[in-house]
Amino acid sequence: MATVEAPPQISTQHIAPFKNEPMVDFSRPENAQKMKAALEKVRAELGREYELVIGGKRIKTADKIKSLNPANPSQVVGVFQKAGREHVEPAMEAAQKAFETWSRTSWEERAEFVFKVAKTIRERKFEFGAWMTYEVGKNWAEADADTAETIDFAEYYAHHALKLAKAETDVQLPGERDSLFYIPLGVGIVIPPWNFPGAIMAGMTLASIVSGNTVILKPSSDAPAIARFFFSILEECGLPAGVVNFCPGAGGSFGDALVAHPKTRYIAFTGSREVGLHINKTAADQAPGQIWIKRTILEMGGKDAIIVEADADIDAAVEGAAASAFGFSGQKCSACSRLILNEKIYDTFLDKLKARVEKITIGDPTENPNMGPVVNEGSMKSILGYIEQGKKDGRLITGGQRVPGKDGYFVQPQITIPQNATSVQVGPDGTVTAVIPGTAQPQQLGQIQLARFVNPAGLSPIGGQNLYTATAASGAPIVSQPGLNGAGSLQGGYLENSNVQIVNEIVNMIVAQRAYEANSKAISASDEMLQTAVQTKR
Repeated sequence: MATVEAPPQISTQHIAPFKNEPMVDFSRPENAQKMKAALEKVRAELGREYELVIGGKRIKTADKIKSLNPANPSQVVGVFQKAGREHVEPAMEAAQKAFETWSRTSWEERAEFVFKVAKTIRERKFEFGAWMTYEVGKNWAEADADTAETIDFAEYYAHHALKLAKAETDVQLPGERDSLFYIPLGVGIVIPPWNFPGAIMAGMTLASIVSGNTVILKPSSDAPAIARFFFSILEECGLPAGVVNFCPGAGGSFGDALVAHPKTRYIAFTGSREVGLHINKTAADQAPGQIWIKRTILEMGGKDAIIVEADADIDAAVEGAAASAFGFSGQKCSACSRLILNEKIYDTFLDKLKARVEKITIGDPTENPNMGPVVNEGSMKSILGYIEQGKKDGRLITGGQRVPGKDGYFVQPQITIPQNATSVQVGPDGTVTAVIPGTAQPQQLGQIQLARFVNPAGLSPIGGQNLYTATAASGAPIVSQPGLNGAGSLQGGYLENSNVQIVNEIVNMIVAQRAYEANSKAISASDEMLQTAVQTKR
């Protein structure tokens, strides 16, 4: 029979209530100057080489990952070591060794550390954003939003960890003193995306360590510099060696081997549907020596839609649709890739949208245009190929080609009218939106629901009766459509109380029943998973 001791109760009276990090107003000269200074500081650091960090040891490899500025591909953001299969065991051993002590620290100690990380990022938010501007092409506002969300995750997860520390059972059985508390799982593999390289990368990592787990962090090969800057903040704040191990590497070799490892306890992933399903399948197989069921927390891409009804404020809806479709060059699953217009306003809306989109400024994100480049050459080619196919399958309204006279990966924002709904059910995240006549009536929503890719934030009606769909089938019960886009508790955005409690996925719930009989120390423990689904919004 397992024997565990309940952790001491802690006080949170000195902790301020959670509130969202405010956005920076770059129209104020002093803020614009701070961003310019941060960009100059980061510019001076571009091109440096960085080691793997496993158990606190710096390691160099023969193979490298070269991170390029997508607005200026001849500019190297950083050179990173490329972890291979030979680094899997050292990373796992380092994380397991660190787990022995980190898992035994109190919730209060770990929360205090994460609060310190949030404070440090807040103090260096312009520098944090500047790395995103250079490495993934986010303009100032997009980079600041990502940074604010990073701070929000740190604050929220630290607050939530303290709530878990004070958990109480709902039932007290006669003759017993029943208590409920949580213990960490073990080593987690964190595999973040490039499009939210601060918030999602840091969020999944901080949720893991505040829960007492240790992490092998394999950042996206398109965004290792941002992850390295974050890792340097963890070290600066005093994180013990091995609690987080910084390991850029190839997904097909290093990443797959980590997922399949028998001592991996869980995988937190955000990325494409294909890779997410592959991870889910691999994790489901029991490896030799594996003594538990691995958990997967998977957030996969979607195809978002906005519906505009006849009674909507057309000018406001046009502005919102343009911002949604082409903010960060449309490279997020919450971008409006499909616009469904009531036939009564279709022509008027389309004319206004075309005029608005053609005013979007495109350029080097360090100069803060409306829209920067797409993340890499492969993405650019994929988007251009999809645009060419769209010209054959429908009618091009505006855009549709690479921006002339620029060396970076710049693609014009495109509006297209497809011949049928099927042609907009697939396609890459990028600078493309399709306009479809229709309404928000249930019988006419098939063109949305039939999409192969659906997004947790995928249905945003403007005007008419508000349509709100909540379902857990997608892995995130939010404004959503069911589909193959998620499993486990996903991460959320800015609204207070809306950040998903990913912490709950990566701790074990222990229910201990303590008998009143004198000298009885027997504890009956059950290993359960508590899944809390809350509404999220990015």
